[in-house]
Amino acid sequence: MNSGAPHFSFQDAVIAEAVQQVEETGPLDDAQAMREAIALRSDGAGRILERARRLGQRIGLQDEWARARAASPWILLALVALIVLLGLGLAGNVAGESRSINVVVALTGLLGLHLLTLLLWLLGVVLPLGSLNLSLGWLWLALTARVAGGRHGQAPLLLGAATQLLARARLLPWVLGFASHAIWSLSFAVVLAALLFALAFRSYTLSWETTILDPAFFVRLVELLGRVPAWLGFPVPDAQTVLAPRVASAGQRDWALWLTGCIVAYGLLPRLFFALLCALVWKVRRQALGPELSQPYHRRLLARFEALAPRQIVDADPGSPRHGAPAGPAAGETRDMLLAIGFELPEELPWPPAALDAAGARTLRVDGSAGARREALDLLAQLRPRRLLVGCNAATSPDRGTERFLRELASLSSECRLWLLGSGASQEARDRWHAWLAETGLDRFEASDEAANALRGWA
Repeated sequence: MNSGAPHFSFQDAVIAEAVQQVEETGPLDDAQAMREAIALRSDGAGRILERARRLGQRIGLQDEWARARAASPWILLALVALIVLLGLGLAGNVAGESRSINVVVALTGLLGLHLLTLLLWLLGVVLPLGSLNLSLGWLWLALTARVAGGRHGQAPLLLGAATQLLARARLLPWVLGFASHAIWSLSFAVVLAALLFALAFRSYTLSWETTILDPAFFVRLVELLGRVPAWLGFPVPDAQTVLAPRVASAGQRDWALWLTGCIVAYGLLPRLFFALLCALVWKVRRQALGPELSQPYHRRLLARFEALAPRQIVDADPGSPRHGAPAGPAAGETRDMLLAIGFELPEELPWPPAALDAAGARTLRVDGSAGARREALDLLAQLRPRRLLVGCNAATSPDRGTERFLRELASLSSECRLWLLGSGASQEARDRWHAWLAETGLDRFEASDEAANALRGWA
C-alpha cells in the first residue's frame, strides 16, 4: 500500500472532477472501486483519486482522454497554420507579384491581432473577465474536445471538468495562456522564417505611404518602435532613409531588418516570456488541483473509506496477539435495514429460515469462496445496513478465514450478531464459538443459539 502525499497527474485530477460531476445526478455503483482504492492507497486524497480512476475507466473517461490527447497536437498545428496564413495575408502578401511592402501595414497585420489578444489575456489574469473563452487556448481546447468526442461523447464532460478544476485552483488563465502563447510563438517563428526567406532571395521595396499624415510622424514612429529591436542588435533606419521616396539597397536592408526586429521584439519574445511564466505558475500551483478534502462530496467519501477500512490488521501467525473488531459506521451513516448472511452452511441447514422472512430481512448465502465473500462485502458496502446477522454452522470450528470475513463485515455495519445454527451441535461446540469470539476480540458479534435471541429487538 502506498502511503504519504498523493502523487497524481493532471489527467487524474480532471477525471476525479468529471466523476464528481457525473455523481451530482446520482451515485455510481462504486463498491469494487472503493475496495480497490482502500487496498492500493492509505491516504484520503489518494483513495479518492484511485476510486475516480477506476470509475472513470468503467465509463470511458480514460479512452476519451486518450483520443483528445492524440488529436490535440494536430489541432494546435492547424491553428498555427491559420495564424501564419492570416498574418502573412494581412501583412500585404509578401509573396505577391507587386514586390512592394508597406512596412506600417505589414507590421500592423503581423502584430495587431497578437497585441490585442495579449492585452485581453493580461486583463483576464488581473480581472475576472469572460474574455478567456475567446483566446486561442480556449479555442484549441474546445476544438480538441469536439474532434475527440463530438457533441455527445464524454469529451464535453472532460472539458467542463477541466475548466472548473482549473478555475477553482486559479490556474485557468495560466493554462489557457500557455496554450495561446505557445500557438503564437510557433506562428511567429514560422512567419519570421518565411519572411527572412523571402527577403533573402527576392527583391522587395519597403516603404511607407500616407495621404493625410505628416512624414515626420513616420520618422518618429520608426525611431520609437526601433528602440527595443536596437537593444537586440537590429538596425534602425535613420531620418534620411525614412524620408527618401526610394532608397538604395543598403537602406532597404535596414528597413527589412527593422521590420524583422519589430516582429521579434514585440511578437515572438513577449509570447515566449509569458509562455515560460505560465509554465512556472503551473509548476508552483499544480498541487492545488488535488481533491479539496473540505468539500462535502469528499468528506462523504472519506467517511465511507473510514468505515470500510479495517481498523486493525490480523496477523496470520497463530501466536500473535489478537486485536479488537473494527468499529462500524455510525448509525447515521447506515440504512435502517437488516441483512442476514448464511456463511459456509451445509446443504442440510436451510437458508434463509422462516424467522428471517417474518423479520423482513434481506438474505444472502455465502459459500466461503473468495468470489462469494467479495460479492457479499461489495453488497454490504452498497447497502450499508444498520443491522447485520451472520448465520454459521455451530458444529464447525471457526478458522482464520472466518475471522477475517467477520472483521470485514464488522467494519460495514453498526450492529452485528452471530446466529449459531444446527440443532445437532453439541454444547461444547457452541461454547467453542463463544470462547473464540472473546479470544479474537470479535465480541461485537453477540452470539445466539435461538432465533428469538438472534432477532431480539430487530423483528
